[in-house]
Amino acid sequence: MQLQFAGMDLTCVLDSLEKYQIPEKDCLLPLLSKSLGYAIICGSVFLKVPQIYLILRSKSIKGLSVPSFELEVAGFTIALAYCLFKQLPFSAYGELVFILLQSLVCLALIYYYSPRRGKGVWIKSALYCALAPTLLAGKLDATLFEALYACQHAIFFFARLPQIWENFQTKNTGQLSFLTNFMATGGCVVRTFTSIQEQAPVSMLIGSLLGLLTNGIVCAQILAYQPPPKKVKKLE
Repeated sequence: MQLQFAGMDLTCVLDSLEKYQIPEKDCLLPLLSKSLGYAIICGSVFLKVPQIYLILRSKSIKGLSVPSFELEVAGFTIALAYCLFKQLPFSAYGELVFILLQSLVCLALIYYYSPRRGKGVWIKSALYCALAPTLLAGKLDATLFEALYACQHAIFFFARLPQIWENFQTKNTGQLSFLTNFMATGGCVVRTFTSIQEQAPVSMLIGSLLGLLTNGIVCAQILAYQPPPKKVKKLE
């Protein structure tokens, strides 16, 4: 008897358990891959919440690179549009929906608290609002979509470089959230595994590895540049 749940085939697992046997690797790995895919989606709902909270609490964007957040929004929009265009299963891209929404909130807060807010912010916002719906609706040539998707890996890579460089120059990570970047790094680890297991295109695997590298560097910087704990004066 076939048993399907959320796109996962549980038949081989149940058959093995009925025979009091441990399911084979070829049975468990696809199931593990799907489960981890859904786990990423669940985790992505809260991915950027710590970063949003830090900005709202401090009412400051100190240490945050505006170009990094702008490029991230562009990259997530292209990635989501490509997955929708390819009609991939939700487990393969679902986290992009929640991450994109939270990235837009982050960018809106950064613009709001930016001391150098001007016409450029309104122009960039208007361009995004004009282009994003067309892109997400899939109203582009297939060849152009492939080219854009190939570029989005470079976009994500270069999105992190301004932030990494700013952290290195100032030896300070300001309002960057360690929890957000740590979860993003963990997500890249899982996505690397699921990309290999589900035989995703090489470009998707490369994107996961680049994300693992850059997010890992930011996490290391946050740990390295955190201020030393304040000494408590002893009462004599």
